[in-house]
Amino acid sequence: MPQFRRTDRLNEQLRQEVILLLRDSVRDPRVALATITAVQTSPELDHAKVYFTTLGDDDDRTEVLEGLRSAASFLRRELGKRLHIRRVPELHFAVDRVMEEAQKIERLLHEALPPQLPPDDDDEDVEARPPHHPAEDEADDTPAPAAESRPAAED
Repeated sequence: MPQFRRTDRLNEQLRQEVILLLRDSVRDPRVALATITAVQTSPELDHAKVYFTTLGDDDDRTEVLEGLRSAASFLRRELGKRLHIRRVPELHFAVDRVMEEAQKIERLLHEALPPQLPPDDDDEDVEARPPHHPAEDEADDTPAPAAESRPAAED
């Protein structure tokens, strides 16, 4: 299903406003370490899934999720005051696991691929150049092509 520009703008505006509200207005200490990463609204604009991430383990994430859910009605009411839209979407919070998945994929790639050594600046890649034979020096008596000389441009 295609994503529309209006929805994208609304998603970004909701994200920015929720960030500001969490920083300035919500007094619940459980949400202090929450970072809002994305907002995705439904096509009808009646529901918005707010993705967040936080430092810590799963217990910390659960605690932050509970804090965000308890602040949802306050956030929705304040969004209604700030945004000029007919109906403020109902907010649903979810942990953003994109970074965890990326780290998992990277770990799997490191396990599957052989380690690559960084190239040394001092050593040349011996395998890339053909072996040198002293007999080739004597056989190759052709002169190198002369560089073209151009007359200097006069100003």
